[in-house]
Amino acid sequence: MAGFVRIAWLWLGALLAGCGGSPWNDPYPAADAGANILYAAFAERPKHLDPVQSYSSNEIIFNAQIYEPPLQYHYLKRPYTLIPAAAQAVPAPQYFDASDRRLKPDAPARDIAYTVYEISIKRGIRYQPHPAFARGKDGGLLYHDLAARDLRNIHAIGEFSEQGTRELTAHDFVYQVKRLAHPRLHSPIFGLMADYIVGLREYAETLKRVNEELVAGGRRDAWIDLARYPLAGVEALDDYTYRIKIKGQYPQFIYWLAMPFFAPVPIEVDRFYGQPGMAEKNLTLDWYPVGTGPYMLTENNPNRIMVLARNPNFHGESYPAEGEAGDAEAGLLADAGGPLPFIDRIVFTLDKESIPRWNKFLQGYYDASGIASDTFDQAVQFGGQGEAVVSEAMKQHGIRLSTDVAISTFYMGFNMLDPVVGGLSERAKKLRQAISIAIDYEEYVSIFQNGRGIPAQGPIAPGIFGYREGREGVNPVVYGWDGARPRRKPLEAAKKLLAEAGYPNGIDAASGQPLVLNFDVTARGPDAKPWLDWMRKQFEKLNIQLVIRATDYNRFQDKIRKGNAQIFEWGWHADYPDPENFLFLLHGPQGKVQSAGENAANYANPEYDRLFEQMKNMPNSAERQAIIDRMVAILREDAPWLWGFHPMDYSLSHSWYRNVKPNKLAYNSLKYQRIDAKLRERKRRDWNNPVLWPIAALLALLALLASPAAISYRRRERATGKPANGDRVAA
Repeated sequence: MAGFVRIAWLWLGALLAGCGGSPWNDPYPAADAGANILYAAFAERPKHLDPVQSYSSNEIIFNAQIYEPPLQYHYLKRPYTLIPAAAQAVPAPQYFDASDRRLKPDAPARDIAYTVYEISIKRGIRYQPHPAFARGKDGGLLYHDLAARDLRNIHAIGEFSEQGTRELTAHDFVYQVKRLAHPRLHSPIFGLMADYIVGLREYAETLKRVNEELVAGGRRDAWIDLARYPLAGVEALDDYTYRIKIKGQYPQFIYWLAMPFFAPVPIEVDRFYGQPGMAEKNLTLDWYPVGTGPYMLTENNPNRIMVLARNPNFHGESYPAEGEAGDAEAGLLADAGGPLPFIDRIVFTLDKESIPRWNKFLQGYYDASGIASDTFDQAVQFGGQGEAVVSEAMKQHGIRLSTDVAISTFYMGFNMLDPVVGGLSERAKKLRQAISIAIDYEEYVSIFQNGRGIPAQGPIAPGIFGYREGREGVNPVVYGWDGARPRRKPLEAAKKLLAEAGYPNGIDAASGQPLVLNFDVTARGPDAKPWLDWMRKQFEKLNIQLVIRATDYNRFQDKIRKGNAQIFEWGWHADYPDPENFLFLLHGPQGKVQSAGENAANYANPEYDRLFEQMKNMPNSAERQAIIDRMVAILREDAPWLWGFHPMDYSLSHSWYRNVKPNKLAYNSLKYQRIDAKLRERKRRDWNNPVLWPIAALLALLALLASPAAISYRRRERATGKPANGDRVAA
């Protein structure tokens, strides 16, 4: 018993002593305490990190930090403004007629046969360290002729003992454009770019024949050297200048030059990863990207953690010295002229559930956070003028709120190749229209978005030319106008359309069977259950049975690509601020199944496609608006999408996270941001001190209760003549 008392007091002392150390719930290594690291979460593993294939928001957050395309968006200025990244300047389009005669900048579109962009890149830019560039004493590349035995003990890129680098050249940009046509890569923008870049479609046919010859010769996986095959519309003029030739006039092309699709990929990297045995070990550009940007991927374990570290070869860039009104007052110009990037390392942790992510943010273990529906009231309140501000609890933590209207749309798509919901027959159109009326997106935005969104009337997001406000913007298939705002048509209108489609009360009149539809989603787990239950109830209004088919995002993308979904939910965030970037999502030649484009619904309407070709290259004008209005009217009637909603983005950041300004087009923003690591460490300690007094009190009480019994025990031992523990026996 005496031993128990001593142990209890020792435990009490140890607990109290532990209060002065690191927080017990810190999920990060103790060695990283106080380090210049940004901590963030990701919920879905990225599928593609190869810039020719990557086109999802959960992928570009990594690629935008690693790759440098020719152009980028100014971090602070609004409206969004293009500025140089790897290029020396933003190139001006040069116009030529069919006889290759140079035209004036204001030449009529009908006279323009070709547009040429001549891009000069900065000198002295170097790639991140990588074994693809490593050279031996003889100057030859070390790892470009590897045999199977050389890869026996290699399982990760970091296990190659030597690394190297070289200067960026114009040839690397040309090589990447050629990769858009590679028959094994399936670039999502190939169909669109082949319509514009001179010779790209023919180039794809050439590479397809080369690949078929390799397959026929038993060399299915042999590397294809793209440098051997010239591309008519893209050429390097010298080591620092290249030229892209575009069919006709395509003003939006300049925006594509700010995307990773047009970032450089050097031939050495392509050749290195193209060696036999590399893909089997996941040694690919899709897994280990190589760029010239401010960061490089040093750990890729997408089931747990992904880490970006400062690129030691980054050529340098300065924080902007000007912005828009209010930026200086907000402290966003305090670092003007400072060398970028400010943060040494960015640690992304896989965290699929919203509640654990939210709790870690409140504990200071994530530096920023979105706001889920179930934590909205805890985080946000509304002021007297209806403006959103942080709640008092958040304010006491020094947490800031940023709000911005997203140039995005979330929609429910119908696979137009499906025999039940697809096609342009009156039966199919009325079925889609009925569902469009029945699914109450006003209720959805209220319940699941906490009012952070606008029910959509068509595909174009607010803030983009072509979007209509007020009564002019109402979708007459789904809404009426009550004199002040749109009002969803009554359920009886949906039931009438459903009956006209051949499904009275949700029963197939031809077969007598209930109508059963399949809904493919990526949402799974407890966070998704309320929404999925709500969605089932929306279809139950029409007595339609909805089968939820949930899967991870990568599998979902495969199903969409192959046309195996019936109804699905997806979204689109603008690549650039032009209506063409929304309307092309329903352009027939961009069909996902037909051409691996971004038309996931596989919608094709000849009149819409004709108007799209007429509208896409026009400058913004009343004439362009009229064509867009007609296109949107066709879409509303055909209803290939249930238009969903346009979100409003709310984000929170801690007081130690600086230079944070939402930028809906620039994903390479992490280089501008700063962390006050010392302040973060103090706050974490303050917020995560363990509450030990209940344990200490319990141990003290047990010790006090045990003390009389221990004393009595010792007395009895001595009274019987037996030596108690620790007593010396007389000789």
